[in-house]
Amino acid sequence: MLWLKIATFIVWLYVVYALHRAELFFFKFLVGSVGMFFFLMMFIQPIILHPLSMAVTAVTGIPGDLFGFYDSYYRHVTLFIPKDTISVSMIIDYECSGIVEIMAFSSLLWFYPLYNNLEKLVIDTIGIALIFLVNVLRLFLIAVLIYYYGNEIFYFAHTLFGRVIFYIFSITLYFYVFTRPHIIRQKVGVFKYGNIDNIEPDR
Repeated sequence: MLWLKIATFIVWLYVVYALHRAELFFFKFLVGSVGMFFFLMMFIQPIILHPLSMAVTAVTGIPGDLFGFYDSYYRHVTLFIPKDTISVSMIIDYECSGIVEIMAFSSLLWFYPLYNNLEKLVIDTIGIALIFLVNVLRLFLIAVLIYYYGNEIFYFAHTLFGRVIFYIFSITLYFYVFTRPHIIRQKVGVFKYGNIDNIEPDR
């Protein structure tokens, strides 16, 4: 199946190139970002998933060890949370690693026409770091809730509380990276948002 994946990748590159030559930039962004996400998940995700999960577990373990809420076993990508006479083991799996969010953000950014390549590299690096740290914060808060309230709160903490925190951050990140700069930089009529010097005086 490797040859089919490579052939699909080559076709995708050609389609993106053709859309660029035709100046169909919206479709280039759409096809490019979706395709990049697909190929990142196909080729890169299997390679970095486990190291990323280990890194998330190790960093999440720092505040856990500091405050005594849980123990971190990064080699086994597991947080061990003691609660009275029982203990809860939380495994940092595919969903908790943040890999989907990281690759989705990178795919959208690299085909977003607003930035040059250097800007994209800097923003992508900062964005990935922020996604990583917010994911660590999310897991820390989930583990703290389990520490205080037991396994009965796991569903609420993981499925609802943790996701709300991550979604709020994601919306904020996407607003400041995509929406706000687009509004500021776009030209409307004879002036440009964010630069009053371009406004023509009334005659």
